[in-house]
Amino acid sequence: MDVAELVAIDVHTHAEVSRSGHTSLSPSLLGASADYFGAHGHRQPTIDEMAAYYRDRRMAAVVFTVDAEHATGHPRIANEEIAANCAEHPGVLIPFASIDPHKGRAGVREAHRLVAEHGVRGFKFHPSIQGFAPDDRLAYPLYQAIEELGAVALFHTGQTGIGARVRGGGGIRLKYSNPMLVDDVAVDFPDLRIILAHPSFPWQDEALAVATHKEHVYIDLSGWSPKYFPPQLVRYANSLLQDKVLFGSDYPVITPDRWLADFAGLDIKDTVRDKILLRNAARLLFGEETP
Repeated sequence: MDVAELVAIDVHTHAEVSRSGHTSLSPSLLGASADYFGAHGHRQPTIDEMAAYYRDRRMAAVVFTVDAEHATGHPRIANEEIAANCAEHPGVLIPFASIDPHKGRAGVREAHRLVAEHGVRGFKFHPSIQGFAPDDRLAYPLYQAIEELGAVALFHTGQTGIGARVRGGGGIRLKYSNPMLVDDVAVDFPDLRIILAHPSFPWQDEALAVATHKEHVYIDLSGWSPKYFPPQLVRYANSLLQDKVLFGSDYPVITPDRWLADFAGLDIKDTVRDKILLRNAARLLFGEETP
């Protein structure tokens, strides 16, 4: 990937549908998410369509699904399919995977295989949907594997639109997505590179504390329009965390076009703006320093 040719790297996009038409989550959960984001009726783009979208904008994008088979009973989209499809667009798409921590040793073996054979660069966790606390020792063998492989662990944090307003929240427990639960992970796996996804409502201060305190913990800005960012998040992004904040959209429910239009009106220093959109992600994902 030629980072010098890019204007931005979106570190948070979802593969919602497989080539066969299988969806990443049940229709009820996906529908609740679309309603929550005001994106009801949006098309679920294929990975090839995602590549065309980002290529037209001179952007790259991290792509992943969510494996929550244990908690939901809904089969995931195969990580291998996503990685293979991303490999067809090497200058645009960056494959991440998702492995349900409840899969134990089988999940550890899968992580090694996905990195070695499919070029996967990171792993997405959604504790609320997957039904586990990030500091639960059941996930530790998987974290150890990800750390040893030099890959990234991306954790959903804060409230989720998935299951919103569905009876009982669709069984999804918000407490598992408190970013403070990731602090133990950062302590016990000090070389593991971690992204806390989203402004972490209602735990924004906790996320800022963990990212400020732990060397390899980053924050992505996906899932919210920038005009709604909490003021303390903007303040830290402009100062103490300017090297650890990342552009993410949550595509397709929030498009980069909408996100970037609102970001343009945010009070962010010009030197920091480029870090957030491109340079921080290039360093984290590829070890590249852009001029």
